Amino acid sequence: MNETLQFLERHGYWLLAGAILARQACLPIPANLFLVAAGALAHAGKLSLSGTIGLSVITFLVADLGWYEAGRRFGDRILHFVCGLSGDPTSCVNRATGAFTRHRVRTLLLSKFVVGLDAVSAPLAGAGGVSPILFLVLDASGAALWSSSYLALGYIFSNQLDLVATHVARMGAFVALIIVAGFTVYIVRRLARWKHFVHQFKLARITPEQLNEKLAAGEDILLVDLQGRPKHKTELMAIPGAVRINPRRLEQCRDIEIPPSQEIVLYCECPGEFTSARVALALRQRGIEHVRPLAGGLKAWRDHGFPVTSKVRNPASAAV
Repeated sequence: MNETLQFLERHGYWLLAGAILARQACLPIPANLFLVAAGALAHAGKLSLSGTIGLSVITFLVADLGWYEAGRRFGDRILHFVCGLSGDPTSCVNRATGAFTRHRVRTLLLSKFVVGLDAVSAPLAGAGGVSPILFLVLDASGAALWSSSYLALGYIFSNQLDLVATHVARMGAFVALIIVAGFTVYIVRRLARWKHFVHQFKLARITPEQLNEKLAAGEDILLVDLQGRPKHKTELMAIPGAVRINPRRLEQCRDIEIPPSQEIVLYCECPGEFTSARVALALRQRGIEHVRPLAGGLKAWRDHGFPVTSKVRNPASAAV
């Protein structure tokens, strides 16, 4: 047996677990090829067939439980994160949600055979309220079905073991490059989308003068103070009539209900409106369109001599 096969024999289980974890982390790692090689090695008596299936299923469950819990906690927000590399994340989320709604059980059973659907099926199950026990049963069944299919290929065509092992070994030389390239593409695209969003949002900002005129005219505006809790004992000032909401809580829309038609003005203490833009993006993704940051934040408002107050509402209920 050549060095390649010896390497796979010594590290086969670790390579398989790592490949599956990378696959479930949305990295471009062909875990199915590793399973084919494991099936061929199992036929040669170098790996345990039942042990390989068990390891594969357990590794899938560990990774998918993380995505399931993220979907349960963060809902659509984690789906937008997973769909971030698509051209239209919102459309991607809507299509995945629609497919999961129509084929609830079959989605979890067969999703691992469909590129893209597998990435969102676990968080969709969490966001959709699928019970943990049912999720574990269905996900384990789907993982076992997927793993057995590729293991069977390797087992049946074990006479091509050298060829399969050589292809898998070659993948090891490119794994690091693929991971770096994948992360680079992901970061660049995210930065490009963020830059485009910030540019658009700068055009949609409301100036302190405009906001003061609207408030003086009695327009229905929800002012949201994103300064959070004071770091020191000194009181934080706010624009009169504003409600103070923790920006992370508002991003997650946790216990927060905002009418989609409500005009919202966000402001924070940073002149660059970074926090306001970040929260506004999260609200936009949830269908709340009329969101604008205050240009220059609270500092610009105070520099114009407009009134501030230390009395600010901190809503504890879902109604804002």
